[in-house]
Parts: sequence; C-alpha cells; structure tokens
Amino acid sequence: MATTTGGTDQGSRVPSTGATRWLMLGVATLGFVVNFWAWALLSPLGPLFRDTGTLGTLSESDVSLLVAVPVVVGSLGRIVVGALTDRFGGRVMFPLVSLATVVPVLFVAFVALDSYALLLVGGFFLGIGGTAFAVGVPFVNAWFPPEKRGLAVGIFGAGMGGTAISALTTVKLYDGLGHRAPFLITAAALAAYGILAWLVLRDAPGRSIPTTPLGQRLAATARLPITWQACVLYAVAFGGYVAFSVYLPAYLKTAHGLTPADAANRMAGFVVVAVVMRPVGGWLADRIGAIQVLGVGFAVVTVCAAIAAGTPPLEAGGTVAFLAMAAALGMGSGATFALVAQVTEPGRVGGVTGLVGAAGGLGGFVPPLVMGYVYGRTDSYAIGLWLLAAAAAATLVLTFTVVSRTVAQHKENAV
Repeated sequence: MATTTGGTDQGSRVPSTGATRWLMLGVATLGFVVNFWAWALLSPLGPLFRDTGTLGTLSESDVSLLVAVPVVVGSLGRIVVGALTDRFGGRVMFPLVSLATVVPVLFVAFVALDSYALLLVGGFFLGIGGTAFAVGVPFVNAWFPPEKRGLAVGIFGAGMGGTAISALTTVKLYDGLGHRAPFLITAAALAAYGILAWLVLRDAPGRSIPTTPLGQRLAATARLPITWQACVLYAVAFGGYVAFSVYLPAYLKTAHGLTPADAANRMAGFVVVAVVMRPVGGWLADRIGAIQVLGVGFAVVTVCAAIAAGTPPLEAGGTVAFLAMAAALGMGSGATFALVAQVTEPGRVGGVTGLVGAAGGLGGFVPPLVMGYVYGRTDSYAIGLWLLAAAAAATLVLTFTVVSRTVAQHKENAV
C-alpha cells in the first residue's frame, strides 16, 4: 500500500466497470490531443515567419528558439502539474490546464502575431498545454489493472498526435482563412474540452491521495532509482520525437528545399507513425517486457540517425530512415511509461510522470537549438544527427544494464 507517500491509501483495487475505464481513457486521450494541438501551434509557422519577413529578418537560431520555448515550459511545468494531479486528480486538473491554455492562444491571435518578442511570450505560456501529459498518465494509470497499464498509457500517449493536427492545419488555416483562424479554432476546441472534461471525467475509485507537502513528495520521488532512469530513457525517446515534430519542417525546408506546406505534411507523417507506434510499444511492454522493447527502439534510432546524418535524398532512403526513427521513438516512449507503471506504486505515478515527462520535453528542447546552431556555422545538420545517434547508443547500453537491474530488483521485492 502507498504508506510511503505520506497520505491515505483508499485501496488499490481497480473497479470492474470496464466500459467506464475505456470512457475515461477516451476522454483523457482527447484532452491530450487538444492540448498538444495548442502546444504545437507555433512550430509549423516558424519557417513561414522567416520566409515572409512578417517579423523582420529571422535567423535559423531565431526560428529554433521560437518553436522550442513552448517545449521547455511545458516540460518543466509537468513537474508541478504531475504532483498536483496526484493530490487533486485528473477530474480537476484536466479542465484547469485546458482552460488556462486558452489564454495564451488568444494572446497570440490578437496581440503577438506581428512581434517576435511577443510571440516568445505567447509561446512561453503555450507551454501550459504541454503539461496535460502529466495529468493524463496518473489519471489513466489509476483506472487500469497493472497488466493493462502499458497498453492504456500507450493509447493515452498517442494523444501526442495533436501535433499532427497542428502540422496539417495551421499553415493552411493561416493562409486560407486569416492569420488568427488557427488560434481561434484551437481556443474554441480547448474551451469545449474543458467543459466536457468537467462534466464527464471522474477519478478512479480507490485512488491514493497523498497529504504530505508538495516539496517533500517531489524530493522523495526524485530519489527513486526508476525516476532518473526513466528520465534518461524518455529524454531520448520522447525528446527525439518532440525535437523532430517541432523542428522537422525547418529542417526539411533548409536541407531538402521543400515548401513550408510540403514540409509540414511530411512532418505530420512522421508524427502519425510515432503516434501509432506508441500504444504498440506499451502493449508489447505488457507482453514481452519493457526492456526488450526499449532495446529494439534505441538500436533502430542509433542506426537511422547515423543514416540521416549523411543527408540522403528523401526518395533514396531519407524518408525511410526518418519514418523508422519515428516508429522507434514512438515505441520507446510507450514502453518507458509502461515501465514506470510496472515498477512505481500508484500514489507516486503522478510525481514520477511529472519528472520523467519534464525530462522528455527538455530532451526535445535542446536538439532544435543545437541543430540551428550547428547549421548556422557549418551549413550541415550532420553533427546534430550524429549526436542523436550517440545518445541513443548510450541509452541502449543503460537499458540493458542499470535499468534491467532495477526491474529485476522490483520483481524480487514483489515476490
């Protein structure tokens, strides 16, 4: 029982109402989609702002910073939001996060579109949408029994496909219906979801509710071995996904000469593959073990990043390399949280999720800045992609050594 969380354990029994579980999962996943859609609004517009001169002369590094700011804020915010979800539950936090994200979306639409500095401010607060992940994982985890949590959390994680909606629609709406259109539509979706979540979502019966102060819980969570290990795994797996989902349009336009619309469409394809593979990774982790799934994923990323570093033409291997990387990153992201669900007591899942989710987002913050910096000085993205290959290889070694021992120890203690 969750006595170490310093709170009351109302029992870990999962209710037998299967239909209710799946309804809660569906509504939570919808919330993740909508909030991630808002979180990624600036990414497809970065190259457009640079090319049209709407915001003045922007360098590659300026565009990188613009699309990376929401990522880092959304990542760091997960630390607090995950811990608050442990305390107050997803029924409160999902509507709160969704409605709070409406404000920066409208700020960008009506105040910031003509100013790079104000867009950075708006992007900073758009990061609130990125914290929805830390709400959904503990919420979904509490509704499902241990043997199904990998699949359930993987399905929820597929909500990261909200970035694909942004990639496919933002530029078209911006050009076709007016510059404010993508932001107004997203704000309406967020408001509608906030109301829906308040009316429909319910926290799982028997949910463990900690009562110790937030700071103490965060400190105790940070000391768990699985926390920092999963942080590394997720920083590479989900961080790689986030980095490509926000920076791929700029990369494809610069390295391969694609139009902003074509680059955004191809980025959406990358996102869709990663999204589909995330629940597959969770399901496989339930069946054959998270370590094995993570190992395959990081091996594929290592090889494909090395191939991409040579900038092969998209029609001659480049597209295959990026799509294989997308599949591996999505699978690894799903397996990471299957691992967290398997070795973390329920009352701490939100806290662990917040820290791990923050690491994943921060893992996505650094690469776009590195890629922009490297390209600005070498006219090549090769160094950045070789660094990704090296990071994936190192994480592969960590998976089969330190993380594998942690899982084995948890199984021994459970017996």
